[in-house]
Parts: sequence; C-alpha cells; structure tokens
Amino acid sequence: MARDTSDATPIRSIDDLADYLRDGEKPEERFRIGTEHEKFGYYLEDLSPVPYGGERGIAKLLESLKALSGWEAIMDDGRIIGLFNDEEGGAISLEPGGQFELSGAPLKTIHETCRESNRHLADVRSIAKELGIGFLGIGSSPTWTLAETPIMPKSRYEIMRAYMPDVGTRGLDMMLRTTTIQVNLDFRDEADMRRKMQIGMKLQPVASALFANSPFTEGKPNGLVSWRSQVWHDVDNNRSGLLPFVFNDDFGYRDYVEWALDVPMYFVSRGGHYHCTTDVTFRQFLDGALKGRFEDAEPNMGDWTNHLSTLFPDVRLKRFIEMRGADGGPWRRICALPAFWVGLLYSDAAIDKVDALTRDFTFAEVADMRQRVPEEGFRTPFRDGTVLDIARECLKISREGLIQRANVNDEGNDESFFLAPLEEVVARGTTSAEELVRLYEDQWDRSMERVFKNLAY
Repeated sequence: MARDTSDATPIRSIDDLADYLRDGEKPEERFRIGTEHEKFGYYLEDLSPVPYGGERGIAKLLESLKALSGWEAIMDDGRIIGLFNDEEGGAISLEPGGQFELSGAPLKTIHETCRESNRHLADVRSIAKELGIGFLGIGSSPTWTLAETPIMPKSRYEIMRAYMPDVGTRGLDMMLRTTTIQVNLDFRDEADMRRKMQIGMKLQPVASALFANSPFTEGKPNGLVSWRSQVWHDVDNNRSGLLPFVFNDDFGYRDYVEWALDVPMYFVSRGGHYHCTTDVTFRQFLDGALKGRFEDAEPNMGDWTNHLSTLFPDVRLKRFIEMRGADGGPWRRICALPAFWVGLLYSDAAIDKVDALTRDFTFAEVADMRQRVPEEGFRTPFRDGTVLDIARECLKISREGLIQRANVNDEGNDESFFLAPLEEVVARGTTSAEELVRLYEDQWDRSMERVFKNLAY
C-alpha cells in the first residue's frame, strides 16, 4: 500500500464497517484491473542490495523518478518513500527491504495494464542505469541474508518489524526478502464478492505453483519451488493464510468485518505520527481501549481503511478483491497474473465453469494443498490427480474467458495472449523455479551472477 488513508468520518456502528466494503460494488461495465508488482534493486557491480540513502540509493532513485514523471512525492517524517499520480491513479512505494513496487492504476484491459508496467519499467531502467542499479524479477532475494538486507525508513514498518517476531518466525523474511505480483479485481454485489473470494481462496495454491519462482536463499538452492509461499506459513497466523469462514455458503461482508475486528492492530496515525497499537484489536479500539494514550483517540473510517491494509489473508477484501498468492517474477509474468484471474473471474461463462470446478473443494483439502505446494509445486496431490491437473484446467477456462472479453490490441491479439508464460510452464510440467535450478546446475556453473543476469528487468 503506497499511502495510509486519512478519513475523519466517525464510526457509528459495526454496520458502517460492512457498508465500507459494500461501497466497493460496481456494475460490470465499471470493472477495472489493478496490477501490483515488486522487484529487488541491486548494484550491478557486486549484486549487493540498494540502501535507502546515499548518492546511489533508493531515495535518489525516487527523486529522479519524480522529476521524470511529474508524480507527487509521498513523504514520511521528511523522507521520500514513494510517488503517486492522483490524475490517473497509480503509485510507487517501498516495501520494508527496499523492494520497489508499482501499484498500478485501475485499468480496463490487460493490454493497458501491460503497457503501464512496461512504461514503468522503462522509466525505472533509464534512471537506475545512471546509478549503476539493476532490478531483479524473482520471488525472494537469492543471495542476501537478513542482516545484509537494508531497511526502509517507513514508520509503519518500524512497528511491524518490532511486532513480527512476537507472532511468528518468518515475519522479517516476509517483509525484507520476498516479492509478489498481485491483481485487484471488482465485484458487482455481495453474491459476486462471495463467489470471487471463494474461488480465489481455493485456487491460491494453484496460482502459487503457476508462479513459483523463489528457489534460492543466501546463495544456493533452498529445496523449494516457492520459498516465499513457505515463509507465509508462519508470519502471523492471526491475520494471514486461509480464512475458513470464507468457505461458508452464506459468507458475506459482515463475516469479514467480524474477523477483522478481532485482529490486533499495528498503528493509529494522527497528525503524521504513528502510534503503536499492537496490544489492541480494532474491536477494543471501538470500545475505547486507546482513550488517553494520544489525542483524538476516537476511531474513524481512515483507521478502519488502514487496518484492512494490515491484514494478509491469501485473498484480501477491501473495496476490491486482492489475489495475493504469486511470487514475483520476470516482466512477462507481471501481465500473466492479471490475465489469469481476469480470464477466470470477469467472464460470466468462465466464472460459472471455474465455480463448478472448485465448488466442492473443502477447506481441509485447500489447506493441505497450500501446505505442500511450496515444496512439491505441480506434483502436489489433489484427490485423484495433482495441482498440475487443476492448473491446466484453470488455464483453459481463463483462456476462454479472455477470448470472450474480445479486447484486441493493434496487432490483433486478444488478452489470452498474456497467458503464454503460464501455458509454457504447464506444458513443460515443471515450475519456473525448477527450471531455474536446472539452468543453475547444468548451464550456469552454479553462478548467482548468471541468475541475476537472466532475471533482470
């Protein structure tokens, strides 16, 4: 999330919190696609991570991008931590370890979102080259230890870093050494939200296998296809993972709200200052638990919006739905991720088919897939088949959905064109991570420098 929200509208009841989610409902003609991707910056001369400060640091990169793009700076305690474009939408932000993120504008087609990503990458490369910086498309930093990874000066991250070791063993790894590609999608009404949330939850392990791309840790293979996905098994299980209640036939906005109310908060922001509130749930905040700890301690809708952004389930609900299961990867996958989910969920015929495919997937079955995919990838068993079988069927449905949308570019390609990287992986039957390790062992002389070279944007 690029910017925390300020909205002083008072919260009168829990119904207000559910209505906030309900206000995301849109007619289908207003559906949009918001794509986010993160990447690791590194110095070309020695493959070391890029710190925040200095003449060749992240801050300098952001300042140069501001001058190039004309976007506005996002500041935190006098430091530039991102950029935003209020006119078109979209923002650039920093993840805790310096991962550089584009949060794309809400766009109508995959063609548009792919052009947006390519334009962003071209801008970043033009400036980064002058600073001797490259950017890497992979799901986890392949060589750096936690101690070597820089820390960005962002107030919310200071609170998170202190809190993470108390609630899980992998929170700092998640914050500092992983990247993802995400897509944000719209819904018509509560029933449409329910169906998309349920399909998304059931298929996130499949997406994790399709996008598995984090097989190296601290300079050598780690034995996994998605180290990033395994990290998420023990980050903070109060606020992440699969949500059992989403599988219920009557799941709705109020259920998500009731869950979110009982998750500990991270912070409350007042006047540019972040107050640590990790000892209080949002429900306790509503009941007055923070009165007297700082001025203006009455909860407001901005606090609720910010709290929702600190929840990390595999599929996250705001005024849109976020698909969160994929590793970061090369540029073609930035376009493939939204294509996969849009094809499944933005066509009535396709969503009916994928709903029929997944309708009787149980929470226990999906949880087992989620547990096993980081190591076994496509080989993960499911009923009488494997995750590869589900992935193959989902890609077929997604292709049909994208063709049905009939959004054609100047070259005559519809949006199904963007599924090609995933179809290649499924045809091969092995994940991108396994292919990376094969190249590393057989062709790259176990050289991390070759890994960087081949995955650079």
